[in-house]
Amino acid sequence: AATGPAPHLRRAGGTATVKAMLLEWCRARTRGYQHVDVQNFSGSWGSGLAFCALLHSFFPDAFDYGSLEPGARRHNFALAFAIAEERAGCAPLLEVEDMVRLPVPDAKCVYTYLQELYRCLVAKGLVKTKKR
Repeated sequence: AATGPAPHLRRAGGTATVKAMLLEWCRARTRGYQHVDVQNFSGSWGSGLAFCALLHSFFPDAFDYGSLEPGARRHNFALAFAIAEERAGCAPLLEVEDMVRLPVPDAKCVYTYLQELYRCLVAKGLVKTKKR
């Protein structure tokens, strides 16, 4: 897997700025999805629905978001990670078992995964970035 900040998220201000921009991008992409309120890189992702909503916003034909339940964490994570790998080409950096074992996901792991997903979506031309 690639390392460092996601491409086109690099700006003056360092890691905190990149994190804020990535969080805002996730918030904007998942706005309006039921049971999703992205506020951070930990608890906001605990049910797996934020991952599903983010992926559904790019691949609405991949699955029926409305049929998902917040309590079906294992299913939600498995679905999201499978779609990310199949449709976006995202490396499987997170394990479903690791995500369901903890009530609140590790923020660094979620942040790293979202950077990779963003990078893959940019590479596929699904995220438009400003040229410099």
